[in-house]
Amino acid sequence: MTTPPQALRIDIVSDVVCPWCIIGYRQLAKALQATGTPHEIHWHPFELNPDMPPEGQNLRDHVAEKYGTTREQSEDNRVRLTAIGAELGFAFRFADDMRMHNTFNVHQLLHWANQHGHMNALEQALFTAHFTHRRNLSDNSVLADVAAEVGLDRAEALAILHDQRFAAEVRTAEESWLNQGIRGVPAVIFNRRHLVSGAQGEENYRRILEQLAAGND
Repeated sequence: MTTPPQALRIDIVSDVVCPWCIIGYRQLAKALQATGTPHEIHWHPFELNPDMPPEGQNLRDHVAEKYGTTREQSEDNRVRLTAIGAELGFAFRFADDMRMHNTFNVHQLLHWANQHGHMNALEQALFTAHFTHRRNLSDNSVLADVAAEVGLDRAEALAILHDQRFAAEVRTAEESWLNQGIRGVPAVIFNRRHLVSGAQGEENYRRILEQLAAGND
């Protein structure tokens, strides 16, 4: 009897307000499908802007302040991201009033969703909520709505955000990845050993998967 191949463990350190995180995930997902690789994905928290105030900040102002990006550069980046997203079946709908958010509460909800087997669904829904529908991820009622849309209990989501019961666990997880040298996302770790940083493209992910399957690691 042939032993079925062991599922490839894939850890993804990510933030739902990072456009390259959803791009990288979509590229990886296509490579996984193309190669037929058995896998299990585990999402982990990273805050791009841990010092962001609760009300958030205008996105264009934020990237100008943080990266020195000009308005023209910002527009070019948005056009590029929108085109890449469209190729991957993801809709980026940027607008002048789009905001960057503090995502600590988001990661607490994701931690809770993981306990109920809904983490990947909630992760995808939050990417869409932010980048496609421009929903306010700084608003706990919006976060609870998104949680309910993937089958989680809305009242429980609100209670979690109110009492911050998973704050310590999320902080510990974030600090653990920082202590391992993760300073940017997406960071993808295969089989707990091989770190790949940034959105690498479907072809590069496919080559990585093929090398891992062949044991060339």
